[in-house]
Amino acid sequence: MLFTKSYNFSEVKTNLLSGLTVALAMVPEAIAFALIAHVSPLTGLYAAIIICLTTSAFGGRPGMISGATGALAVVMVALVVQHGVEYLFATVVLMGILQLIFAIFRLGKYIRMVPYSVMLGFVNGLAIVIFIAQFGHFKVMSPEGISVWMSGMPLFIMMTLTAVTVLIIYIFPLATKAIPSTLASILIVSIVVILLGLDTKTVGDLGSISGGIPEFRIPNIDFNLESLRIILPYSFLLASIGLIETLLTLNLIDDMTDTNGKPNKESMAQGIGNIITGFFGGMGGCAMIGQSMININNGALKRLSGISAAIFLASFILFLSKWIELIPLAALIGVMFVVA
Repeated sequence: MLFTKSYNFSEVKTNLLSGLTVALAMVPEAIAFALIAHVSPLTGLYAAIIICLTTSAFGGRPGMISGATGALAVVMVALVVQHGVEYLFATVVLMGILQLIFAIFRLGKYIRMVPYSVMLGFVNGLAIVIFIAQFGHFKVMSPEGISVWMSGMPLFIMMTLTAVTVLIIYIFPLATKAIPSTLASILIVSIVVILLGLDTKTVGDLGSISGGIPEFRIPNIDFNLESLRIILPYSFLLASIGLIETLLTLNLIDDMTDTNGKPNKESMAQGIGNIITGFFGGMGGCAMIGQSMININNGALKRLSGISAAIFLASFILFLSKWIELIPLAALIGVMFVVA
């Protein structure tokens, strides 16, 4: 149950505020991963909402955040380029079915056999990837259509705002712990940028996040053996990568919180989430270690944090897109730097 006697006011506040922070951090990530996969930003955002909501409500690891990820996007791009986005949606549905089969045979328990050194390498490797990925936001398109590094005042502003964000994250808790320092840093830097009219990259520069409620639709492909031959290898690869990243992240959170998640239950929720996502125009997903670390470091260990993150993210798309698009990327980059 979502609301039980185990929730007190402090926990509700912590989990809701952390959910808002996570939702803000998910926006540029979902858009960036969607662009990597050569699909629309909303395709990534819809996946983030559905996967996050499903796994948070029914998964085996409260506090873990799932959504569209780069590890899956780099596999999807070849499929989309060669066969189109409809084949991606069908692939995501089959990916979810394979993950359900994995859960039915209760194979998730074997993640406990992964050596600690392997898990440590996984975590550190992803931290490096997350850290390096943020530097891509310091590039702009030249008149010739080539991605080049920023220079001059735009670069100075981005670097300064990023540094200020990191500084606020570390200093803010000394003043108060009423709200997460990550959320405070995003809000403070955003207000400063808007009030001073600073010319810097914002979420809106990545792409519009305005949209409606996703509609149920069956992927528009020919359902025959040839289509199965195309999507099955991608589905198997995506299901495998998704479960490995998810279950290793689950193990990490277990160690950090000294609790025990349920790998098979989480695998089941991942499968259900991806099946739903494929039928509602999403790109599929798995656990997001960066956003999960934001959540855990904020002390948000309940299902409410992930559920509220999905709801906040949906509200951004439906009602608050013009405001969310004003958030400076530097603030979100700073948060991810600290997480990494």
